[in-house]
Amino acid sequence: MALGLPTQRGAVRKSPRKVRPLRPVLNAGLELVLPVTAVAAWWIFSSGSTSAYFPPLSDSVSALQRVWLFSHFMSDAVPSLLHLAAGLSIALVMGVTAGLLLGLVPFLADAWAPVLEFARATPGVALVPAALLLFGIGTEMQISLIAYGTVWPILLNTVDGVRSVDTVVRDVVTSYRLRRRDRVLRVVLPAASPQIVAGVRTALSIGITVIVFSEMAGSTNGIGFRILQAQRQFAIADMWAGMLFLGIVGYLVNIAFRGMESYLLRWHRGMQRMEQQ
Repeated sequence: MALGLPTQRGAVRKSPRKVRPLRPVLNAGLELVLPVTAVAAWWIFSSGSTSAYFPPLSDSVSALQRVWLFSHFMSDAVPSLLHLAAGLSIALVMGVTAGLLLGLVPFLADAWAPVLEFARATPGVALVPAALLLFGIGTEMQISLIAYGTVWPILLNTVDGVRSVDTVVRDVVTSYRLRRRDRVLRVVLPAASPQIVAGVRTALSIGITVIVFSEMAGSTNGIGFRILQAQRQFAIADMWAGMLFLGIVGYLVNIAFRGMESYLLRWHRGMQRMEQQ
């Protein structure tokens, strides 16, 4: 019995290694089941549609290829993505900087709490009229709205991440008398990075919503502007194609961010595996 027990334990330890390479494939397959099923059902049930407002999916796909893969990709899709990247970058710098300050200095967090709650409760899309008056129609208005709408989840997650640093780690850092700069850059910021990344993912979805709405309200190009123009011109297939393209862009951006997240937080997952073992 004593000789058989290590063999069984070794078998249990080896089995996860054989399954791990299949997990990404299985996860990708499960992730695609529902979208593929929904698209197939949409294609089948809309194939005989005669409604002017709900054309067959085949017509929308043809419009998607014609409009977004060729004629309007550079003039509308690329500017929207560039504005999103610029606004999100500004929000990341502002949110992480302010979050570190408020997380490390509780007095400032308490003093600024009413102002932050008031500003956070005001959505970015509600400020479109004011942004049009201040910045006019163009790039500055869109980037400012994206930065305003996406900074809050990053800031709040940064504050929570800084405050959730283990007290044992804080005591060790204090005992070694590290400089404040090294303490922030080498201990506090890495420890808070998982929550910061989670805040950026939330901000990304908010940014896509804000950029589309701002382009519908005050722009001469972009994905939102093109969808609104198709609706005004009664080009219903082009309108549906724009919404399909927006969903595809959002999905691809999310996949790219997940890949970057797995690379940046690979050390965090390694520590979790070590703790589980």
